Amino acid sequence: MFELTQAGDCSYYVNAPAKIGIYCSGDGQVCLIDSGNDKDAGRKLLRILEQRGWQLTGIVNTHSNADHIGGNHFIQQKTGCKIFAEGIEGHFTESPILEPAFLYGGFPAGALRHKFLMAQPSSVVPFSDPDFPSGLKVIPLPGHFFQMYGFRTPDDTVFLADCLSSAATLEKYHVSFIYDVAAYLDTLDAVARMEGRLFVPSHAEATDDIGPLVDLNRKKVRQIADLICTFCRTPASSEAVLKHVFDSYGLTMNFEQHVLVGSTVRSYLSWLHDSGELEAEFTDNTLRWKRR
Repeated sequence: MFELTQAGDCSYYVNAPAKIGIYCSGDGQVCLIDSGNDKDAGRKLLRILEQRGWQLTGIVNTHSNADHIGGNHFIQQKTGCKIFAEGIEGHFTESPILEPAFLYGGFPAGALRHKFLMAQPSSVVPFSDPDFPSGLKVIPLPGHFFQMYGFRTPDDTVFLADCLSSAATLEKYHVSFIYDVAAYLDTLDAVARMEGRLFVPSHAEATDDIGPLVDLNRKKVRQIADLICTFCRTPASSEAVLKHVFDSYGLTMNFEQHVLVGSTVRSYLSWLHDSGELEAEFTDNTLRWKRR
């Protein structure tokens, strides 16, 4: 873990629970693409930069999930570097309580207020800031989270953030976190059309052929949607649907999985409702979903 791998003439990535990109813009100056999940990740990243004689100019965040911004605070405190984050992702980065609050749907219990769901706050500037790394091309990748972005470096390495899960992750956990299913499917279509020398997803192996992994993730979305629709032949509450998903895939419920998978399942229900596959009804003061 935390091995440095060269991806192209000016691109590297660090193998971590969520891969961290490094873009070398010249003269020993580099920017990080994400920062890992905590201060220990930040400390290890700074050590890698020091060993290479690289000077950090900034951190570019793909999105505001804690495992991607967790090293921000430590690195910014140590170096004073700028952190670039866009729109609502920037707000979540500056006020990390928003992530567990959003997932829970209210003030989050203490069991949800920890580093895996809530990073330390850091100050950010938008991508329009004049110090944003020149040469980086910004790629919108909505769906997984509110305004996720990927980045293409001048050597044609494409950092894809969290828009794809590995085959092993899908086989073990089945339900990847998705905020907006329709936008996510559009992003998969866009990624399938991309050309690049090397693609680096945050949670899958780097590859020069991204198509098979895109297809696998798209098929899993449809499988989960079909599972939900079949169950809702008889009207079912959101909690009943969530239990059915857990039972069907042999998942184990805990506080974290309840909010992560629960939020995703509710996103599926919204998408299926908006696309006309499910209808919502209120009986006995309970919202129930029913297949049309």
